Amino acid sequence: MTEIVLAGDIGGTKTNLALYEIAGDGPMTTRREASFPSQEYDSLEDVVRAFLQDDRPTIAAAAFGIAGPVDGETVTTTNLPWRVEARTLREVIDTPHVRLMNDLEATAFGALFLPGDQLQTVNAGRERSTHRAVIAAGTGLGQGFLFWDGRQHVPVATEGGHVDFAPRTQIEFDLLTFLQQELDRVSYERVLSGPGLFNIFRFLTEKQGRPVAPGIRERLATEDPSAVVGEAGITGHCDTCVAAVDLFIDLYGTQASNLVLTTMALGGLYIGGGIVTKMLPRFIDGTFMRSFTAKGRYAEMMRAVPVWIILDPKTARLGAAEAARALAA
Repeated sequence: MTEIVLAGDIGGTKTNLALYEIAGDGPMTTRREASFPSQEYDSLEDVVRAFLQDDRPTIAAAAFGIAGPVDGETVTTTNLPWRVEARTLREVIDTPHVRLMNDLEATAFGALFLPGDQLQTVNAGRERSTHRAVIAAGTGLGQGFLFWDGRQHVPVATEGGHVDFAPRTQIEFDLLTFLQQELDRVSYERVLSGPGLFNIFRFLTEKQGRPVAPGIRERLATEDPSAVVGEAGITGHCDTCVAAVDLFIDLYGTQASNLVLTTMALGGLYIGGGIVTKMLPRFIDGTFMRSFTAKGRYAEMMRAVPVWIILDPKTARLGAAEAARALAA
């Protein structure tokens, strides 16, 4: 018997929804998918109504990966003025089975179902059956992990991207001081995210007085500043953008290894988010791993941790779909 589940990946920029057809333990088939600009809607319920307006099948279960802390059956989104409640979604979708997940919890779960060609190996490490972690810089900084219970991996959400930024070098201390003049508190998300990359660029130009290549400032005024800095840093068009990307990846490796140590995720680390795929050459050239393994007495242990980059941008939605399949069962 074929059933239909609804899955969603809800972020500050886009809300991606899809209907999947499932038949037993076989592979899921995408029935229909669509993307909506999150900022143009007042609630997730409104987006779901718009998605189901022209195609409203009987839905067995639904699950959503949402950028924000899950408190029971409620999520107050981090980068949207939304309060998402499972209770109201059950009414809108007309199913008793609705699960709310943190977006990184959904990404972590989805990574388990990815084919090998959707994972870029950064470090082969040593395969073992134990916990895994996931980190993803995008609009914000998400972190989660997969707890190994002896039989299977169980996704666990965290809000670790909001822990205090801990500088290690003089330039990082100066960066912290620069951001403290603008912010009450500086978390890792303030330096490891799209806006975080631009914060680093501003520090290098405004505090350190580094020059900017011709045309960059004009582009910053009309385009996404983080995308401009990232592109110019990867192509080498602007030396200051290159320095910003270098510091960004260095900090990324540091916080990723902090997460692995905190959760003892020696089974592997998944790196997700749109930023990493745009900067892929720099993540696989050794820059990230040098920072990731710089853990003193634990350097050898970190070198044995497998590290993969998630290439499939729909991984969080896939994780939500698999969670919905479990609910339907």
